[in-house]
Parts: sequence; structure tokens; C-alpha cells
Amino acid sequence: MIHIDLTDQPIDVAAALRTVEDDGAGAINTFIGAVRNKSTGRPVVRLEYEAYDSMALHQLRKVAEQAVEQWPMLKKVTVIHRKGTLHIGDVAVVVAVSTPHRAESFAACHYIIDTLKQVVTIWKKEFYEDGDVWVAAHP
Repeated sequence: MIHIDLTDQPIDVAAALRTVEDDGAGAINTFIGAVRNKSTGRPVVRLEYEAYDSMALHQLRKVAEQAVEQWPMLKKVTVIHRKGTLHIGDVAVVVAVSTPHRAESFAACHYIIDTLKQVVTIWKKEFYEDGDVWVAAHP
């Protein structure tokens, strides 16, 4: 029911969506986080994500389990986060959930992405043409 991954390889979004398919699900909701070319008004060159892998995987699973507790109608949950160097347009994170109805699907997906940004030990560094900065987590 729950699929969690932390990878240094490009995320296959279509494969992630297939992991939440379920005959009892009338709704599949996804959040796809991609690297954008500007942050806080500055042009971004690239990002680097670092993680304490074992703890991050444990925390990702815990967030997914909390979503299942809060929305018992969840059929399947997938959370995949990328680490390492990412360039503009690369997919950094995919959250996918399936439920019988859309309201729970939207709510669970929103909860998972916001919560993981707050509690999971994955750090983001933004690189600009004139420097770099570690970015604090924020929903």
C-alpha cells in the first residue's frame, strides 16, 4: 500500500503513477515538484539535495502512514524524492495517492507534500550565478 523511495536517479513519473493504480480508486492525485529557474527573485542554476538516507526513508514512511491514519480510504501512497544534483526542469519529488473519491485524494496529497517538507531530513541547496544558499524547509 505504501511505496517510499529516495534516489539519485531521475524519477519516472509514469512508473510512480502506476504504483498507486487500484481497481477501487476513482481518484489518483499527484504532486510533482520540479526545479524552477528562479527563486526569491534570483536566477537558479541548479539545486543539490542531501539526505540522511535511513532517517529520511523512515520519516517519509511515517508521513505516509500518518496520511493513511488520517484518511483511511487511501488505497495506495507513493512518495519518491530525488537527491544529488538537479537541473532546471528535473523532477525533485513525486507524491501520488489513490482513493475512492477526489476530496480525500487532494487532501492526503497536500498533507504529505507539506508535511515532508517540514519534517524529513532532506536538505536543499540552491545555486545561483553569484553564489549559493541552503534553503529552509517551507510548505
